[in-house]
Amino acid sequence: ILRMAKQAGIPVKEVDSRKLDGMCGGENHQGVIAMAAVHAFSEVEDIFALAESRNEPPFILVCDEIADPHNLGAILRTAECAGAHGVVIPKRRSAGLTAIVDKASAGAAEHMAIARVPNISAAIKELKDNGLWVYGTAADGQNGLWSTDLTGAIALVIGSEGEGMSRLVKESCDFILSLPMKGQVSSLNASAAAAVTMYEVLRQRSAQS
Repeated sequence: ILRMAKQAGIPVKEVDSRKLDGMCGGENHQGVIAMAAVHAFSEVEDIFALAESRNEPPFILVCDEIADPHNLGAILRTAECAGAHGVVIPKRRSAGLTAIVDKASAGAAEHMAIARVPNISAAIKELKDNGLWVYGTAADGQNGLWSTDLTGAIALVIGSEGEGMSRLVKESCDFILSLPMKGQVSSLNASAAAAVTMYEVLRQRSAQS
């Protein structure tokens, strides 16, 4: 198994047997566990192709270091329900397509085109080069969600749970959206903010059809 893993370029990590016991939930692991995504990753080009096949302007969600698998799963679920063509996540400092993410997404992860990229800022540049406007979400955004036109080819960027969008990613956005907040708390959970914003995109696009 070690030889085959090395030949296939699969990283191997040696851990205590108790760690393996916990990872497999008490099942017999025989000393080896394979960690694999629940769904094969797509390329950004695949997401564009899907939008073209539907004859729709691209609607892409970009997750900037969403580390909580339950948040990522919830975001994927909403993205699938709201008609997004795909989701972009970073290779590092982000939850991957684990069983927890799949369960939290209610299976939506298996139906969503998800691209995993080395660098989110570079991916945003690629999206811009393909004609998309990029909208970030932040409490200090200058563009109100209800008054911003989101009907064209767009990418929505959702920042991490604690820090929000990184500085470079925020600077890469064309517009920064703000959600109306009437209570004493200044911001929404990442997955809730993503849901509100994605459904505003859906509302605007549905009004045009």
